[in-house]
Amino acid sequence: MTDRLYYHDSFVYQFDAEVREIVDHPRPGLILDRTAFYPTSGGQVFDTGVISAGNEEFKIAEVADTEDGKVIHYLEAPPKYIQPGTRVHGQIDPGRRRDHMQQHSSQHVLSAAFVRLFNMPTLSFHMGDDYCSIDLDTPALTRQQVVAAERLANEIILENRAVDIRFVTRDAAEKLGLRKIPPAERDQLRLIDIRDFDLCACGGTHVGQTGQIGCLLLRKFEKVRQGWRVEFVAGQRAVSTARRDFATLTEAAALFSAHIYDLPNQAQKSLDEIKSLRKQREQVLDELAAAQASVLLSETAEDRGAKLIARSFPDRDITYVKLLAQKLTRQSPNVIALLAATVPQASLVFAQSQGMPHNMGALLKSTLEKLGGRGGGSKDMAQGGLANADAVQTALQHAAGSVR
Repeated sequence: MTDRLYYHDSFVYQFDAEVREIVDHPRPGLILDRTAFYPTSGGQVFDTGVISAGNEEFKIAEVADTEDGKVIHYLEAPPKYIQPGTRVHGQIDPGRRRDHMQQHSSQHVLSAAFVRLFNMPTLSFHMGDDYCSIDLDTPALTRQQVVAAERLANEIILENRAVDIRFVTRDAAEKLGLRKIPPAERDQLRLIDIRDFDLCACGGTHVGQTGQIGCLLLRKFEKVRQGWRVEFVAGQRAVSTARRDFATLTEAAALFSAHIYDLPNQAQKSLDEIKSLRKQREQVLDELAAAQASVLLSETAEDRGAKLIARSFPDRDITYVKLLAQKLTRQSPNVIALLAATVPQASLVFAQSQGMPHNMGALLKSTLEKLGGRGGGSKDMAQGGLANADAVQTALQHAAGSVR
């Protein structure tokens, strides 16, 4: 087994070790007799940094656990001169380690806050590059509860309580009132003790005092399959996130010439105006389509009991052309409308008045098979798209010849 230095001191950023094994599958890696690099586990992601031996220096690509308790340090490039028994020096990325300590320790504080205030246990924890999350075992969660848990967690952080590490047997742990005991059978458990607030078994890296977390910011909560998910950030990540949010809000507010606190009202006002304009536009298009349909019908002579209208509209989209086809076939009982639009792409709409003998779906399919494209529909209306706008007139001529 690998001696894990971070178990006893999460602030160990450098260490010396001996190479025990060299791994080459699925990628190059080293197994050392001791390490301060944290492997992905328990929702926390791995440390990065470098391992050096003599003049060789290898960047860490990933750190992972093995089933037999060893830690594999996967390297970005295979080692050339390192052999089992070689002495190496490890250097952890301190910024990444501190960030992970802040995120993980704040998760313990936050999970304990939800238990103390609302008896909502944490089911799982996830640490991402941008945010972290916990899944709470609860059927409901309100904004007021989220705010209350955030407030209590930040009070504990501000009090700068000690965060101690100790090791106990499983039997002893079961008598200590842990917030959560891991299901795996282990002879000894590593406990993270946030003084007089939370006691939990955990193998992750943590701060020494809650004040080192800095602050905790809850950002989002949503219903998930197993309960409710709460997203959060802590420490410098929280500061960076708040700065980015403020910059975004400031830029958005400037577009409305408003204060950032007025943005919701301004946004709602704009949405209402957009909805109103959209309704007006739809009404205008409906009236335009009805009027254009009347003109087209008056200009088209009846031939063998049907009025055939084959027309391309280069300045209209498929929505308008479909609306026009509906107006044409409803205003007259004997219309065949073969229409095309080219904005933003070449599209066809084939329609006929109810009771006419043709099959528009089959007609469209045969037209597209010859010219390339996709589409479909029913007996009285079908629509589809052409790969090439230059083929629009050919498509209309082919379809018109088929229904004459």
